[in-house]
Amino acid sequence: MKPRALTLLLAIALFGAAGGTLLLGSVRMPPSEVLMRAWRTMTGHSGWDARDRVLFEIRLPRMVAAASVGTILALAGLASQTLFRNPLATPSVMGVSNGAALGAVATMLVAGARGWDGIVVPIGGFLGGFGAVTVVFALGKRGAFFGHSLLLAGIAIAALCSAMTTGMLYLAGERLQAIVFWLMGGLWQAGGHMALVLLGVALGLLFSLLALARPLNVLLAGETAARDLGVDVPHLQRKLLLLIALASAVAVSLTGVIGFIGLIVPHLLRLVIGGDHRRLIPTTALGGALLLLMADTLVRTLAAPAEIPVGILTAMLGAPVFLWLLRRRDVSGCPS
Repeated sequence: MKPRALTLLLAIALFGAAGGTLLLGSVRMPPSEVLMRAWRTMTGHSGWDARDRVLFEIRLPRMVAAASVGTILALAGLASQTLFRNPLATPSVMGVSNGAALGAVATMLVAGARGWDGIVVPIGGFLGGFGAVTVVFALGKRGAFFGHSLLLAGIAIAALCSAMTTGMLYLAGERLQAIVFWLMGGLWQAGGHMALVLLGVALGLLFSLLALARPLNVLLAGETAARDLGVDVPHLQRKLLLLIALASAVAVSLTGVIGFIGLIVPHLLRLVIGGDHRRLIPTTALGGALLLLMADTLVRTLAAPAEIPVGILTAMLGAPVFLWLLRRRDVSGCPS
C-alpha cells in the first residue's frame, strides 16, 4: 500500500473510532444527540445536565487521553527499535515502564494513608521512570557499543525494579487490590487536565521524531556507517533516549503499564510501507492512537457498567499478533 493511502485510511479510521468512543458506553448516545449537545455547548445554550457531563467531562477527555497515550507508546516503541536496531526493543527494556511502576507503587503506599495519593502518584511514577533511565544511561554509556551495553543495563535495571515492585506488593496490605488494578493499565482516571498533558507530550514527541527522520534512517545502517555519513551519532542517541524516557515515563505514570502497543504497531506498519521514518513516524502515531482508542472503547463497553483494565486487552490481542510476526520474519536483525 502507498504510504499516503495508508495515512489517509488510518486517519479516517481514527476519526470513526473517536466518534464511536463518544457514542458508546454504559450510557448510549445516538449521533444526533452528540451533535446536538456539542452544538448547544459551543453556542452557550447548554443546560449542562448529567448527559452533558458524561459526554464532555468523561468521554471526551478519555478519548483524547487514549489517542495520546497510544501515540506516545507506539512512537516510543519505534524510536527504541531504531535506537537499538532491534525490532524487539521497547521502552520497557530500558527500565522506563518498570521504574515508573516502582515509583508509582511506592508513592501509593507512602501517600495513600494521607489521602493525597491521586495528586502525587503521577509525579512518583514519572520520577521512578526517569530515574531508572538515568541509571541505565550512566551504566550503558561505559560500554564500547552504546546500543548493546544500554540494552543489557536496561534489562538488569528493569528486572531490579520489577523485583522491588513485587516486594512492595507483598507489603501492600489492604491497598493491594487498588495497586494491582493500576498496574494493569487503564484510563478510568482520565480528566481534562490529564488529557491535555498527554496530548501535549504526544504532539511534542511526534514533531521531535519527524525532525529527526532523516538521521534515523541513516542510523539503521549502523553506528559506524552513520558517522561516516556525517551524523553525530552520540548526540542523536542521547536525544532519542531523552525523548523516549520523558514521553514513556509520563504515559506510564498517568495510565499504568499498557503493553504491546509499542512493539506491535511499528512492526505491522513496516511490513506495509517499509522502514523510511519520514513515512513510518506519522503512520505509527495514527496506528497507535487508533489501536488504544479501539481497545479502550471495548473495555468500557464489554462489561459495562464495570470496566476491564485496558492493559489486559492489549496483552491478549498483542501476544498472538507478535507470535505471528515471529513466524513471519527473522527478528534477530535490525528493523527494515
